Amino acid sequence: MKRRLMPLVMVIVGFTLTATLIAPEPPALAATGMPAPGALVWSDEFSGPAGTAPDSSKWVPDTGGSGWGNGELQYYTSSPRNAAMDGQGNLAITARRENPEGYSCHYGPCQYTSARLMTAGKFSRTQGRFEARLKLPKGQGMWPAFWMLGNNVFTDGWPTSGEIDVMENVGKEPGTVWGSIHGPGYSGANSANGSYTLPNRKALGDAFHTFTVDWGPDSITWYIDGIAYSRKSAASVSGAWVFDHNFFILLNLAVGGNWPGAPDSGTVFPQSLLVDYVRVYELADAPSPPAVAAGVRIQGYAGKCIDVAGRQAVDGAQLQLWDCDTAASEQWSFASNGTIRSLGKCMDVAWGSTANGARVQLASCNGSAAQQFVLNSAGDLVNPQANKCVDVADWASVNGSRLQLWDCAGSANQKWWRMA
Repeated sequence: MKRRLMPLVMVIVGFTLTATLIAPEPPALAATGMPAPGALVWSDEFSGPAGTAPDSSKWVPDTGGSGWGNGELQYYTSSPRNAAMDGQGNLAITARRENPEGYSCHYGPCQYTSARLMTAGKFSRTQGRFEARLKLPKGQGMWPAFWMLGNNVFTDGWPTSGEIDVMENVGKEPGTVWGSIHGPGYSGANSANGSYTLPNRKALGDAFHTFTVDWGPDSITWYIDGIAYSRKSAASVSGAWVFDHNFFILLNLAVGGNWPGAPDSGTVFPQSLLVDYVRVYELADAPSPPAVAAGVRIQGYAGKCIDVAGRQAVDGAQLQLWDCDTAASEQWSFASNGTIRSLGKCMDVAWGSTANGARVQLASCNGSAAQQFVLNSAGDLVNPQANKCVDVADWASVNGSRLQLWDCAGSANQKWWRMA
């Protein structure tokens, strides 16, 4: 129902939009069962220790106190006081009534701080299922959102880029979720909005709920807890359908603004948006798994081959050096989507890490950046996300020597080639 945006020195600055509230769309789609998802493409499970900052390989803090085109009152910071793991499997995005750093907002000294995180430059995608399990904050003036922007917002501006709001809620309507799209000619239009209100006067902040969109080539469908409540297509809007290119993900908790209004004397601070997970899947009717070339062995240091410890298809099995033989665990196939496969699973970097020493293992295929590898003409087996090479740890040459990611050095313990 909001917003937004255009870049200025890589900081997104808002456009003003006056939202028009409409009556909740009848949940006529609820009779349509939510289909099973396709393969998992990307996720963050937020399982770090309490106080841990969001994973910098996945999220970028967007900072500032411009009002973001909506008259918002908070300053978005990069501080773990405003975005950090809670130690219970959640990310907490926390709004506080404070200004310890003396931030300036569009109205003068800022009264509130909060956080806004985005995957711009880290992850984006065209179409799929986008889902998050969230527990929303409570109170007048709270405005949490889980949403997406087209990558071209930095060049073409908003709303030409397109915007998909998976979940928005304002504190004065504690039981209502809004799902919307914004594009040229229909930003804020009733035809581009949908909503669902929980029965029996329940509030979205009382428990966790799952918010989902299925974004296909011709339409977008919104769900709450598996209930379909809105669907939009090119026929629903008065302008161009701009949902045909990569979008990145955002999570934020705004305070105040034109739509929710300012906090009042009954608003308790701090307030947190708790995020159990964010997951992106292929759609259920997505194409079948990518074509896979015939299996080959990958030979490297000391004339040994890449092998799976235990020689079984177990998630998390360490990849290792071993004498080259005909075992299935040494047969590797290079798929058309950039994954390298053995025993029906994929070569993977544990936890999606990009650090030196990150474990290289076998895991169920999901097509994520942690499972993308390129064997180049120089013999380097590179994970592009990390821009690091598959390396034999400690230059060990015995059977069982473990594989890891490390800065590419062109050394013998990082050289690989295919062999029949």
